[in-house]
Amino acid sequence: MTEKRMRYTILGKNVIAVAKEGGNNDWAAYIDAVPGISHEIEAEHVMTNGDKLPEKVARILFPEFRDLAWRS
Repeated sequence: MTEKRMRYTILGKNVIAVAKEGGNNDWAAYIDAVPGISHEIEAEHVMTNGDKLPEKVARILFPEFRDLAWRS
């Protein structure tokens, strides 16, 4: 089984956006406020608790996922 890509981008000390590849050759991205202590650890929280980004915004922030379908 291949590992799914996950990326995050820091939009501010306390705001990050996270994108993750899904199991059906698709992906989605989420955004949330975080304490700003460890973005790498906080990214997992954003994946499960963040608000889903609109597709247009997500595609700008994460162009490396352009070949995948957007998860509705």
